[in-house]
Amino acid sequence: MKHIIEENKLVELNYEVVDTKSKEPLVHIEYPIGYVHGTNSVLSSDVTSILAGHSVGDVIEVPIDTKKLYGDRDESLVFTDLIENVPEEYREIGMTITMENEKGEAKSFIVTRMDDKTLTVDGNNPLCGRDVVFKLKVLSIREATPEEIDVGGKVDADPDVDELLKNS
Repeated sequence: MKHIIEENKLVELNYEVVDTKSKEPLVHIEYPIGYVHGTNSVLSSDVTSILAGHSVGDVIEVPIDTKKLYGDRDESLVFTDLIENVPEEYREIGMTITMENEKGEAKSFIVTRMDDKTLTVDGNNPLCGRDVVFKLKVLSIREATPEEIDVGGKVDADPDVDELLKNS
């Protein structure tokens, strides 16, 4: 019997976030996330409503409105400084640096560019200003246990790797 995603089914899936212009994955998650359909708080209702009715092996693409999630890109959150002013441990592309303003509020910045003379950090979310799609692959579907329904997800956090490989 073919299982479909519906109320009180435990669903496991993996996902990636893909830039629609370059077609490159920006985020790729292999380890499955699990949720109980209809009781979930892990995924947005927009996503779960699109997943309803799908089955194992289906790949679903959901556009993400990054402007709604993160707002407009703010160029005032991009700073370039002389590399000699930056401690060596922060001189790596992709490194996250947490800074505080005068009020003691913390803000994370990511090192986005670096050359022999300068280093640039960006306080915008890396997805801000991009057109992206949330690409989900349904790995498994089964009846949820009463305990899983109560918590909205899989109680045993370790995935059944043999089952997932069989359904890949």
